[in-house]
Amino acid sequence: MNEIIFFVIVGWQNEAILTIEGNAFAKGRNANPKNPNKFINISSLIEDPNDRIIQDIISGDSSFYLLSSNQNAYGIGDNHFSQIAFKSNNKKKRKSEKPILMMKNVSKIFSGNCSHVFLLNSNQELFGCEKFIHVVILGYNGLGKGDKYTNKFTEIKSSLFENDDNILEISVGYNHTLILTSNSKLIGFGNNYYFQLGTEDIKNQSIPIQIELPKLRFNEDISNYHVSCGYSNSFLYYSSPSFSNLEEDLIKLFRRKEFCNISFKTKNGEIIEAHKLILKYRLNQNQNQIEKLQEIISNKSIKESNQIFEMIYSNRIINPKLYFEIKEIINSNEKIEETMKRIYLNENENEKDFIIERKEKQYKFPKLILIMRSELYRGMFLSVTEDKSNKVTDYSELSNKSFQIFEYWIYSNQIKEEIQITQEIIEELERGIDYFQLNQTNPNLLDLLINKFNNQN
Repeated sequence: MNEIIFFVIVGWQNEAILTIEGNAFAKGRNANPKNPNKFINISSLIEDPNDRIIQDIISGDSSFYLLSSNQNAYGIGDNHFSQIAFKSNNKKKRKSEKPILMMKNVSKIFSGNCSHVFLLNSNQELFGCEKFIHVVILGYNGLGKGDKYTNKFTEIKSSLFENDDNILEISVGYNHTLILTSNSKLIGFGNNYYFQLGTEDIKNQSIPIQIELPKLRFNEDISNYHVSCGYSNSFLYYSSPSFSNLEEDLIKLFRRKEFCNISFKTKNGEIIEAHKLILKYRLNQNQNQIEKLQEIISNKSIKESNQIFEMIYSNRIINPKLYFEIKEIINSNEKIEETMKRIYLNENENEKDFIIERKEKQYKFPKLILIMRSELYRGMFLSVTEDKSNKVTDYSELSNKSFQIFEYWIYSNQIKEEIQITQEIIEELERGIDYFQLNQTNPNLLDLLINKFNNQN
């Protein structure tokens, strides 16, 4: 194998490597029974030659799951508990030595070192599969399907999954599962003998139940919470945002809705809102494109509409079918940083809705941009108690040149090529970094300044 490794996974008696080129290599008795200690290219065994580029590989219980770049899910290996979802009455054929197509139009696969697996399709519908004997003998169900069983994938439905709710994260334990949703819900089901579902009792849950989350503080986002399930325990933990990924931060802020100011109506008459300034620049500053977008949204469900806006905000293909419908009206060749710079260069100051006054000069910023970059403004604008006036008056420690560097960096995460950096500017902006609470950014503004200063000298 002479390819660059993207990542490595280790499962129960098996190992796999995914390369940057999209090839999946695996070893183990269920991947390569004739020579278990030798890696083979299992993606090359997919029947359709046009579906052999792999974007993700997941290890299950004596099996592997492959997600192709065409959004198709495949399983290979042990099938004793129907974990790769094909039916066979022949005990000798309860495994497959080549990938079997399990489902099309899949956006994510979730499994663990266990005998159940979940597939999330591009419409945010969740499907699961495991075998009847697993449910009856063990007495609990990792699929959340009550006493029913299946050896094919069927949808897991619950009133807890609302129409506008997206699944952010799933963690699969040995026989329990936890799910985080965009509407700040923690949902769990399965074995609870060791309190691994986080409830006050040890009652097993055969259908999904909502589990109480810690109350989010004003500047926290559910997207920064994570779940991890083990054999008989679970962890829920919070990781502070890095403010380094503009695309991720835009999506998080779109979900929060605080600063959305343009409304669209879905086919069911529901209202979904977005940020007009971002849309304007992602749709090439064209009002006609916004009208075309409204026409598309008017024929979609609220869940599909949410996915469309997330694709526009992030410029990532979340749902290939929906992306095909909107690709003509968005600037799909432009990175989000370029959009931010175009907003920075925009001459229409009325669209910038926050004013910083310093030395009798005004600087205008979209609040959305400041929230994405500064912990100071994130706390100010998202707080339910603090003053949300439109001015921070006279922060005069920065020179005009230093403030212009800060202004450009806020949008682009870059420093202008033509700017000459001096030691005085570095010292000024070091104080500004502390004031604006920019320390969580990556790359850090101070690091960029020092690197540029060293290169210029």
